[in-house]
Amino acid sequence: MRRATFLLSKDPITEHGGDIALSRLMMQLAREAFEVRSLCLSKETEPSPDPDVTRVLKPRVDAKLLLKSLRPTRSVVHGRYDVDAFVHAIEASRSDVYVAEHSYMAEPFIRSAKFGSPFVINTVNTESQVWKVTRGLTGRIEAPRILRDEIRVARAADAVGTYDADEAEMYRSNGVRDARWIDLTLEPTPKLDLTETANRLVFMGTRDWPPNQEAFKIALEYWPRISDGIDDAELCIIGAKATGAVDPVYPPGVRDLGFVDDLQEFLGTCRALIAPVATGGGVRVKILDAASKGLPVVGTSAAVGSLGPVFELPTFDDPEHFVAECRRYLLDRNAAVKAGERIYELNAARWEERIPHTTVASLIGAPLR
Repeated sequence: MRRATFLLSKDPITEHGGDIALSRLMMQLAREAFEVRSLCLSKETEPSPDPDVTRVLKPRVDAKLLLKSLRPTRSVVHGRYDVDAFVHAIEASRSDVYVAEHSYMAEPFIRSAKFGSPFVINTVNTESQVWKVTRGLTGRIEAPRILRDEIRVARAADAVGTYDADEAEMYRSNGVRDARWIDLTLEPTPKLDLTETANRLVFMGTRDWPPNQEAFKIALEYWPRISDGIDDAELCIIGAKATGAVDPVYPPGVRDLGFVDDLQEFLGTCRALIAPVATGGGVRVKILDAASKGLPVVGTSAAVGSLGPVFELPTFDDPEHFVAECRRYLLDRNAAVKAGERIYELNAARWEERIPHTTVASLIGAPLR
């Protein structure tokens, strides 16, 4: 069987978050057609207990690393992940095709002696857009440099996959011949029973990711209007807080739970997921997770993106419309039950038709044909 080696910025054994969750799914699906290995940057100093995972120590972010990353021809983001030890690990590996998860993980491959081997990039998300919108003046200065790097490495790859159809079109318009949307959804879990749910909505997202922190603040801003006049209305926040963030003043009815022990059980007590995301693109694992469980979604176009047609999801970019849709689910449990059943059916049908499996195998196998 042909071997595919994934180049990861996080340790798939110990780390969490939407990007690494979908990387695990990509590797799971790829195993149906390939022998899968991974090289990862990791904070762990011990060798991986999984023989299919090779760890390379991730450099700490300090002044020395940032100074090294400040190159006239390279953005800080792409310079940071161009790690010498990772180049050596790539050169010591054997593979029929290499898959960089994140555009910046292409840098050590391109610098290695393996460059010229079949090579695929999964962009995961457009870092340039995130930096432009969420990182202040530094982000606005750095964003064009990151975009230049993203296009440069994409042109060096045999195929490029994205989690957003508009992003794929952007790459094609910039000379990337094979740039495609990765039609990826999650495997169905047991369907949630929403028939006895309380007046509870949920916001999910790890707030170390700036777009999630931004959406979290918007959710708190909207909540007094969403809950106005609805007895016992609750908004539960799930996910790790942003590092160093000061707790805001929570409006009445908001509970910040962090991580919950049993996500499936807890979501079964909620009426719908809300995602007032302003800066979108890339991984939309919260939407995929809701669909796999049968939980209705109230999202903006930035939150839903290319998944809108897949799951027949309307989008609510106007604050008043967003608030009204949230109130509709709180006031009408039957509407939530029907919406949950529909999104679950659509997700399950895609798995029965093996659409995600075919999409992943086609992307990774593209340079081998």
